[in-house]
Amino acid sequence: MTQFIDTHSHLYDNDFISDLPEVIERAKESKVLRCILPAVDKSCQQSLLDTASGFQGTLFPAAGLHPTSVGENWEEELEFVYETAAAHKYIAIGEIGMDGYWSKDFLSQQAIVFEKQIELAVRLNLPVIIHSREATEEIFKVLEKCRHLNVKGVFHAFSGSYETFCRIQKTGNFLVGIGGVVTFKKASLAETVKKIGLENIVLETDAPWLAPAPFRGKRNEPSYIGIIAKKLSELLEKDIEEVAEITTGNAQRMFNL
Repeated sequence: MTQFIDTHSHLYDNDFISDLPEVIERAKESKVLRCILPAVDKSCQQSLLDTASGFQGTLFPAAGLHPTSVGENWEEELEFVYETAAAHKYIAIGEIGMDGYWSKDFLSQQAIVFEKQIELAVRLNLPVIIHSREATEEIFKVLEKCRHLNVKGVFHAFSGSYETFCRIQKTGNFLVGIGGVVTFKKASLAETVKKIGLENIVLETDAPWLAPAPFRGKRNEPSYIGIIAKKLSELLEKDIEEVAEITTGNAQRMFNL
């Protein structure tokens, strides 16, 4: 039986306030039976937890401080991650990492926060969900420093080169999250995916953002995972059932689902 896991979906976002039950129902009808909810910061954690608890067995919460939320109060935000990780059961530490796209003002603090959250994940024996945008070398600097910790996790929304993927593999036990970008017409990711292979891939939407073609620019949702899987089946010349089986198995092992 074909089953999918959406390994990255912000279903607690305000975009889903009016119709979340219907979104979940459409996901199930599309064989997307489980979704992982990555965190952003303290301001949305209660909403994330409430959303997950309303759909136990379907939605699984993560805890973490997103790099774009690292600012003046980063120490307070990081302390909250420690507190919530101790108080609740989480499936991963994420979404964590570094982002030089929106601002480079707190890049050095982002590196500290990233490293501290990796250490937290290792202590809790949880995978990390990594956000990397225009900070590749900075990310690798932290990962090299943490290599001895045997870090495991997913590089979310991977859009790098095959060479970058090979570097990632040398720093820990990592899979890459492939989402809607692979369906875009001019995406170089399509060629990279052919070299990476299904054994290193999990599927994700990043809902409500990054909807696949033909829904690009509209609200994304977990039911669109099948579109991403279909594109991978075409690129890799595999049956969609095989794409589902391998990527779902990868996610189950990584997140202990």
